[in-house]
Amino acid sequence: MPELTPEQVETLTELAMGCARRGDSQTLVDLIDQGMPVDLQDAAGNTALMLAAYSGHAGAVQALIRHGADVDLCNARNQSPIAGALFKGEDEIVRLLRDAGADLDAGTPTARATAEMFGQTHLLD
Repeated sequence: MPELTPEQVETLTELAMGCARRGDSQTLVDLIDQGMPVDLQDAAGNTALMLAAYSGHAGAVQALIRHGADVDLCNARNQSPIAGALFKGEDEIVRLLRDAGADLDAGTPTARATAEMFGQTHLLD
């Protein structure tokens, strides 16, 4: 990807995060294939993986994992994607992230602590 201006980076970030929130995995993959960093973060430190996980889009989560997304990269509030998925009750996404090696002790609160708070410890077995 050619060198981008700050305005272009902002536009790209907004596009990618919007795609993640909507579950538009094809556009996310196209952007990554064109050189967008898979772990691009918005102003709050969220990655596309974090937003796709939190929004319940398993297909986008799978695509991002396949393209090398860091399953443990926390946002600016030190929240991990798996803890966010647990908080939202996204069982399938919790399994996908766990199977991809997500650290159950990353972030605050950790996935373990979040699972305990919401009675979902069975998802971490």
